[in-house]
Amino acid sequence: MPRRPHLTPINRVLAVVAGLLLLTACSPDPVRIAVPEPAPEVAQVCDALIKGMPAKVLDGKRRKTEPPSALTTAYGDPPIEVTCGVAPPAGMAQAQSQCFEVNGVGWFAKEVSNGVIFTTIGRKVYLEIAVPAKYKPEANALTDVSDAVKAHNTLITPCT
Repeated sequence: MPRRPHLTPINRVLAVVAGLLLLTACSPDPVRIAVPEPAPEVAQVCDALIKGMPAKVLDGKRRKTEPPSALTTAYGDPPIEVTCGVAPPAGMAQAQSQCFEVNGVGWFAKEVSNGVIFTTIGRKVYLEIAVPAKYKPEANALTDVSDAVKAHNTLITPCT
């Protein structure tokens, strides 16, 4: 009967190292997201909100951001970028009537060249979600985050 090869201790180590390198090579790099500098009370709300975000958005797994921040997170590839504590976008005040609601959360949408940027309306802090056009219809991402927004970002004024 032929002899089966066995792994020597050094071969086992090499196999483990090779496996780890393969896993690292397949892991997406951290997503570069600009970090806002909100007031401490806003940052406190954002910290809880970002921690409360789901593990997945549109089947994209949560990713690390660069620089690491309690105010940002990302999902999938291309990344859906989430930033809390942002300033309200230009045109939002005049477009208050353009508020649309997804699962009890009001949003303002701004189309950009590569997708849509959504910003919460009527909540204690502004949360921005940039969704690439690959995920059309981009608003579907909002259904995945609405529970976290409702749980951690107090409603001030509902959409009208």
